[in-house]
Amino acid sequence: MKNSARKHVSGLMIMELFASAVIFIGINLYRRTDYYRYSTSYEHIQAACTPGDIATKAAAIFPNYSRNHSIFLQLSDYFWTQTSSLYALPFGTNGSEELIMQALACTNHYQIPQEIDRLQCRRCVVVGNGYRMKNSSLGEIIDKYDIVIRLNNGPVHNYKNDVGSKTTLRLFYPESAHFNLLLDNNPETLMVLVPFKGLDLKWLKTILNDEKRNKTGFWRSPPLIWKVKPENIRILNPYFMNVAATKLLMHSDKTKKISIKPTTGLMAISFAIHFCDLVHIAGFGYPAPSNKTDFIHYYDKSTIKLMKKTGHKVPLEALAIKNLLRHNVIKNLTYF
Repeated sequence: MKNSARKHVSGLMIMELFASAVIFIGINLYRRTDYYRYSTSYEHIQAACTPGDIATKAAAIFPNYSRNHSIFLQLSDYFWTQTSSLYALPFGTNGSEELIMQALACTNHYQIPQEIDRLQCRRCVVVGNGYRMKNSSLGEIIDKYDIVIRLNNGPVHNYKNDVGSKTTLRLFYPESAHFNLLLDNNPETLMVLVPFKGLDLKWLKTILNDEKRNKTGFWRSPPLIWKVKPENIRILNPYFMNVAATKLLMHSDKTKKISIKPTTGLMAISFAIHFCDLVHIAGFGYPAPSNKTDFIHYYDKSTIKLMKKTGHKVPLEALAIKNLLRHNVIKNLTYF
């Protein structure tokens, strides 16, 4: 090869290497800029957190919005004798009163921990399990919130840079309880059961009492050995699932039957806007129903096909979240 040709090839190689370096630096610079945008936003809102702010905004768009409801079910309320529930699980307690009493008798703890209850302004983040958490570098930001709410079996171990390491509450049901109790939670994490059916309460009772387990009736086998401290267990009030279905998803609640079952994620948002003063979300959103290949979780290779089996109304939930974002009831740390 002639010298001129060699020089030309070398020049092209240098230009390609330079272009690759620019792209690489640009991508990482974009990520860091994005990271600092989140950080600056959080610090700004932290200083401006106002008790009751979310309640005021939510009351403006939801009819009959009220915070006069127990966060967790508790024996001392005797709600099954004072207030009759119109709905069965997961939207109410009708027909499951005895099972609820049996499960609650095993936990003996129903209150909010003092370190949360005494907060003047509750800054919460609901961490979804969506693929948008992958490579988000949001872990450090998420850990700054007073209350970090995680969902189902979303792992923390090996994903801390993106999802953080702090877990204040983990909302789950038996089939989704396949998370590592030590690596994916903190010692003080509250495990909050979302009871979708009576069997969920029976499962909790058998686990805590070390009774004979039953796998029949579950769409996926729940853990049969689940060593959790009873004082770390709570049972969420089905009221918040009811609100997710009848108010967030705009399903009519004039009948005694609700056909829409919200995801645990939407129900967690419903809970947060009744419990917190500042609500951020991260990792929410699914690919379009027609998208057969993109992953839906940050930790596995499940696709939207999985969601179709559950019967959840994904497009309807997307509209509900966008409505909350549009009215500034919640804010998003990722894109939606």
